[in-house]
Amino acid sequence: MLDRRHRITSAADYKHVVRRGRRSAGGSTVTYINKNPNGGQPRFGFIVAKTVGNAVTRNRVRRRLKALSYRAVNGEFVPATSLLGFDLVIRALPPAATASFDDLLADVVKAVHKAAAR
Repeated sequence: MLDRRHRITSAADYKHVVRRGRRSAGGSTVTYINKNPNGGQPRFGFIVAKTVGNAVTRNRVRRRLKALSYRAVNGEFVPATSLLGFDLVIRALPPAATASFDDLLADVVKAVHKAAAR
């Protein structure tokens, strides 16, 4: 599970990242990446709307995205230091409900690599 320091918790922070961040679209997710002016640890936020499915489906998708983000924070995809100071908001699209874990993994890895390349 992601520590509190790795989560975006306020609505204002979500809004800032989505409106001002760069978009990275995948088959089942859209990721918004923005540099946090305060620096610090990378932070993740998740948006899983009702269009994805019922509550059980949405929670399953959210748990999968959190697990992938936890792996990103621990440096499985890129060195953890290359993500310092970034906020990432991952929006699940309706295909995420039926996407395999590997498909979600590919989308998140693509977004993390884009953030690390900056």
